[in-house]
Amino acid sequence: MSDNVAHALSGAGGGIVSMMLTYPLVSISSRLQVQKNDSGKDAYKNTLDAFVKIMAKEGPRGLYSGLSSGVFGIAVTNGVYYYCYEAVKAIFDKAKGNGKPMTTGESMLAGALAGSAVVFATHPIWTVNTRLTVRKGMEADKEAEGIKPKRPNALAVAASILKNEGIAGLYSGVMAALVLVINPIIQYTVFEQVKNKMSKMKTLSNFDFFLLGAFSKLCATGITYPYIVIKSRMQVSQKPEERYNSIWDGFTKIIANEGVAGLYKGISSKIVQSVLTAAFLFMAKEMLFDWAVWVLVLAGARKARVAAGKA
Repeated sequence: MSDNVAHALSGAGGGIVSMMLTYPLVSISSRLQVQKNDSGKDAYKNTLDAFVKIMAKEGPRGLYSGLSSGVFGIAVTNGVYYYCYEAVKAIFDKAKGNGKPMTTGESMLAGALAGSAVVFATHPIWTVNTRLTVRKGMEADKEAEGIKPKRPNALAVAASILKNEGIAGLYSGVMAALVLVINPIIQYTVFEQVKNKMSKMKTLSNFDFFLLGAFSKLCATGITYPYIVIKSRMQVSQKPEERYNSIWDGFTKIIANEGVAGLYKGISSKIVQSVLTAAFLFMAKEMLFDWAVWVLVLAGARKARVAAGKA
């Protein structure tokens, strides 16, 4: 068996670790992204204000609403991404020979193919996760008014979407998500190219991978953030008059009603979350890779003679 499975397992494990460590920031950024009215007394003004209000109304549980679907989603996302990315990378390596690293164009193509596969495989999971995260805030408001709504789980939310909106509901915002394939393309291209340059000068440590992950994600998130906002809003059930019919429609409505700043709501918490997530992910993945190989060897899915090295 090739290293693709080991990369998929270590990527999934690294994703779980990074998601659990940074999930409160995921929750806060999601709520800020879908918030359209900034003037209400309960509106979140910024990341810190959102944190304080969520803690006051919902307690620590509010910061972790939708965690189970988020952990499941990131495990599947990273597993699929790394498997596909490494598979394409292996094809390039075999074609070129001589151990030459991928060019920038090859890194981008590998990222595009892997990212597209991830979108189609995992978008419904993230739609459910977004609605669970935002629903928690809505439930807190209703409870303050003396209404006690039911607290659905991920399966209940998915079933409700299928019943009321069909498969299309689970894929709300999928076009924006496909555009966002450029995010990991930028991220992994920057990561691979900087890693190749640094590896020529020194042996990279776990901390180096942490810094490389943080830097590459900072570049990607800063460039693609408006699409993240539009995708999040399209994933949330909205009134017909508020619904975005397309990515361009989302851009025009947000700018018309909220100004350019509306395209960057929650960016501070998202950048911190994204950078930390990527940093922990890359560091954890490198640490978990050898363990994944060892598990595959014990399971008889891989020959022991190649267990010590990374292909």
